[in-house]
Amino acid sequence: MKASAFVYPWDVNGDPGAAAFVADLGVAQVTLAAAYHSTRALTPRHPRHRVVTAEYAAVLYPPDAARWAGRTPRPYEAGDWAPGDAWGEAAAALADAGLEVHTWVVLAHSSRLGAEQPHTSVVNAYGDRYPWAPCIAQPATRAYLTDLAAEAAVRPGARGTELESLGWYGLAHLHAHDKTGGVALGDAGQYLMSLCFCPDCRAGYGGQGLDADELAATVRTALEPVWRGAAPSDGGWAGVEKLLGEATANATRAWRDDRARTLQEAAVAAVRAAAPDGFQVLLHADPVSYHCGANAGVDPAHVLSVADGVVVPCTGGAGLLTPFAEQGRAGAVLAANLTVVAGLGGSPHTLAADASRARELGATELRLYHTGLASDGDLAAVRSALGAG
Repeated sequence: MKASAFVYPWDVNGDPGAAAFVADLGVAQVTLAAAYHSTRALTPRHPRHRVVTAEYAAVLYPPDAARWAGRTPRPYEAGDWAPGDAWGEAAAALADAGLEVHTWVVLAHSSRLGAEQPHTSVVNAYGDRYPWAPCIAQPATRAYLTDLAAEAAVRPGARGTELESLGWYGLAHLHAHDKTGGVALGDAGQYLMSLCFCPDCRAGYGGQGLDADELAATVRTALEPVWRGAAPSDGGWAGVEKLLGEATANATRAWRDDRARTLQEAAVAAVRAAAPDGFQVLLHADPVSYHCGANAGVDPAHVLSVADGVVVPCTGGAGLLTPFAEQGRAGAVLAANLTVVAGLGGSPHTLAADASRARELGATELRLYHTGLASDGDLAAVRSALGAG
């Protein structure tokens, strides 16, 4: 199977041997970050640094000033961790090493946007804002995300793109010094804590026949036993229906699913309009539409009618591939995303077996997370597995 390795520009720029090193792993493609959230990342082999701190979500190229003039929100330019056209510089080096380069674009995930413009954030039933989670129901935010997708995806030399976080973000977030794990919220509790009550979402619930104030009160009441530890909030969607009532739960989901689906349609259409013929568009996706996060919750049939395929989290098991494979859409890319960094919970030494299992469940390609973060030992196992394949 074709394999692609995730790469940051700072993994490559300033290291003359980095591109050839990635190519020697046996991958045919790299998925190179063009717009990315804040992070602190190791660079174990770089000759100039060992830790890169990306202080906020930013584009890793010079944004088009004419496109964004006078607009709010607008993308932030990177600081000294990715100066100038960092994406373009890294892409050129990787292409010269014989690798096909695709963009990696993180969309509805920006803590700086939420801090500086709080009204853009998801706000829960208690009135708490989630600055990392832009509300995708707000018209200005939707326009921003759609244009950002087109600009960041279609960089010079890119052959395709992978759009991450193109859907709802909620409570769950890999946040610095996170202290939210003290109560086991479960799948259903996560959903309730991720429902947004900004003005646009309140109006949206009204369009579904719900009173937003009553809904917020229902959410708070439903969660009270969970906070006391007296009742678990698991059970998947059935658990949500139990907590909110079936009709209310389904009305909230109808609103949120519609906002996610139509945003995905608009963003992919904008990318295609800006891209050359043959440009591949994939979404990082979870086959359960009410799930939130980097792998956006989607309806498998719908997303495969919109995009060329999906990138699916498969570390620890490839079962999430099945709902996409069951659609039987000829030519769709089903890329199994496998973490190959042992220190991040990956299993590089079982990559060959994991890839084989993913293929059995319908995977057509592999994604390897993440070349720049992995140790030499991890990457030696990757090289061996891909060579054996």
